[in-house]
Amino acid sequence: MMNFMAIDFETASSRPDSACSVAVVEVKDGKIMDSYYTLIRPPQMYFHPINIQIHGIRPGDVRDKPSFAGIWPELKKRLEGRIVVAHNAQFDMRVLRASLDTAGLTAPRFLHCCTVSLSRRAWPELKNHKLDTVGDYLHIEFQHHNALADARTCAEIPLYAGRKFDIEDLPALAAAMHVAVKPFK
Repeated sequence: MMNFMAIDFETASSRPDSACSVAVVEVKDGKIMDSYYTLIRPPQMYFHPINIQIHGIRPGDVRDKPSFAGIWPELKKRLEGRIVVAHNAQFDMRVLRASLDTAGLTAPRFLHCCTVSLSRRAWPELKNHKLDTVGDYLHIEFQHHNALADARTCAEIPLYAGRKFDIEDLPALAAAMHVAVKPFK
């Protein structure tokens, strides 16, 4: 059965260590079972207007929220030893790495896989493979750029692809689709 975590970060600016929200959704035995969402106070309280326009999070929303180090124990518990998917995993893994580095925290051990790559292989006919395009194609209604909604939609992509190709294991699905599952560095 499919067992993995899906993660999504929103950032305050173009700085990769400017995470202002994160969500993680757990898939166990092919079903969404649990989720975690929190706002984060970024180390620099600068929010670029474009980022605010995209996700709607403002400095006042995070002023009294924990820093990345404050949310790290809970986030680490959800990632350690797991397979983690993200839509455009390069972005989310860069945000995680930069946030860990800025906070002086040790990286967890886990494997990750990109659902953009999975969706390109599963549905090559789509005009693009942005999360909202894939979500529309799969008839998933969600509020794009809300970390929890994005993580849930991201979690659905391997589930739909697994049903399409009759593969019930994420590593087997990724291997069949020639999509890398690699360690977080």
